[in-house]
Amino acid sequence: MSVLQISIAAMPFLLSLASRNGSAIAPCLITSIFTVLLGEEPHRAVVAWCVGVLIAAVAFRERLRAT
Repeated sequence: MSVLQISIAAMPFLLSLASRNGSAIAPCLITSIFTVLLGEEPHRAVVAWCVGVLIAAVAFRERLRAT
């Protein structure tokens, strides 16, 4: 995997770091790791990445809504 692919795979984890609570960090880290590990099977990697982005987006939206 190239550096660009790994940075895209880490996007859910990085977005979850911006959330207010820490409950979304662990699931997003796990989905980012699964995305990197499943890089050889693109369909499965995309599903793992989408789940991670969804979790991170909800956590980030809650932070914006709380302020």
